[in-house]
Amino acid sequence: MGSSMSRPRRRGFGLEASRGMLPLLALQVLMEYGRAGATRPPVTAALLAANTLIYLRPGALHEVLPSLNRVAFNPHLIIQYGDWVRFFLSPFYHLSESHLFYNMTSLLWKGIHLETSMGSVEFASMVAALLGLSQGITLLLSKGLVLLGDYTAYYDQYAAGFSGVLFAMKVVLNAWSDDFVYLHGMVIPAKYAAWAELILIQVFIPGTSFLGHLGGILAGLVYLWLKRSFNGTDPFTLLIESITKVVTWPLKFAQRLLRSARSQGRITGRGRVGRRASATETSRGLWRCSACTYDNSIATDICEMCSTARENHSFARRQNHHAGGSGEPSVDEIRRRRLQRFDR
Repeated sequence: MGSSMSRPRRRGFGLEASRGMLPLLALQVLMEYGRAGATRPPVTAALLAANTLIYLRPGALHEVLPSLNRVAFNPHLIIQYGDWVRFFLSPFYHLSESHLFYNMTSLLWKGIHLETSMGSVEFASMVAALLGLSQGITLLLSKGLVLLGDYTAYYDQYAAGFSGVLFAMKVVLNAWSDDFVYLHGMVIPAKYAAWAELILIQVFIPGTSFLGHLGGILAGLVYLWLKRSFNGTDPFTLLIESITKVVTWPLKFAQRLLRSARSQGRITGRGRVGRRASATETSRGLWRCSACTYDNSIATDICEMCSTARENHSFARRQNHHAGGSGEPSVDEIRRRRLQRFDR
C-alpha cells in the first residue's frame, strides 16, 4: 500500500502522459541487470515487470486487468462485503507515474540485495508472506480504530501501491545491520530507518497511507519473529520449491539422458557400440567384444554382433591362439560373420 485517495479515481489508470520517469526507471533497471557480473535476480525482475505492466496496461491487458476503482484497498469494502480482490491486488496498482517510479526504484535496490543473499525461492516466499501480513495488519488496524470510535479516518479510505511491502522489506534488510544511514539530514541507525521514514513521509507527503506503511513495518517485525521462532524452512518456501521441482523435472530428466548418451556411447538394439576398451568386462553385467566393441550380456560367450568368442571364456579362441592364429579376426571375417548373423 502506498498513496491514499479520498475516492476512487475515474480516469483510466495508467493513461496519463509520461513525464519521463518511466524511461529513467528503465535505465536504472538496465544499469543494474546489464552490467558485467550482475546477479540478475529473477523474482525482483518479475515484480518490477508486473507492477509496470499493470500500470501501463498495454494492448489486451487493458481489457483483461480490473481498473483501479475495482481493486483499490478499502477496509470497509473488504470486511463488510468480503471483497478480497482489493486485499490481494491493490499492492500491484499505483496512482501515478511518480508513485510507480519511487516504489519500483526502492524495490530494485531492496530486491537485488535481499534476493541475492536469500536465494530466489526464499525471497519469493518472503514477499508473499510480507504482502499478506502487511495487508492483514493494515486491515486490523483500520478495524481497531473503528472500535475505538474513529470511523472516518482510515476505515473508508482508498489506497494502493507496493510501499507497504517495501517498508516490510526494509525492516528485514536492516534487522541485523549495525550501519548508519543518512536520511533527510539525519544520521540514524539503519535498523530504525523504517520508523524514521514513516514519520518523515507523513510530514512531507500527507496524502500517503500512514496505516499502510505502519502495517508494512509491523509485518516485517512479525516475519522476523516467526523466522526466529521456527528455525526450519517456512511453508511458503517449501511450496515454491515443490512447484519449481515439478516444473523443471522434465528439463532436468532430458539433460540427464543427453549426458548419459554422450558418456556411454551410441545406443543400438539390445547392446551398445562404444569405444574400444582394453578390458573386456564392462559395468551392469556386460562384456565388450574386443573385435567390434559391441557390449554383450554375460549370459553368452559369443558376440551377438560379429560372433567373436569371448576371450577369457572360450576354449576355441585359446586353441586358435596357440595354433599361431591371429588374436583378432580380420575386417573381412567380421563382415562375413555379421552377414551370417542377419541372414539367420
